[in-house]
Amino acid sequence: MTQQGYALHETLEVHELAAFKTVCLTKSKTMKALVSDEALKQLMQMDVDLSTRHLEELCDILKRAKT
Repeated sequence: MTQQGYALHETLEVHELAAFKTVCLTKSKTMKALVSDEALKQLMQMDVDLSTRHLEELCDILKRAKT
């Protein structure tokens, strides 16, 4: 038996998470340019890197949901 993909509500939840992560990523990238404290900049860059990785994973899940 093959997997039929995800239920509609599951796909919508993943899409909502991806949208939220996109907003977080945009905010971190934008605010990082305005911050003068190096430690805070490093934390924000870590958030950018992690959010980017999370978005890639969420996109993979959404691609599988369409098949």
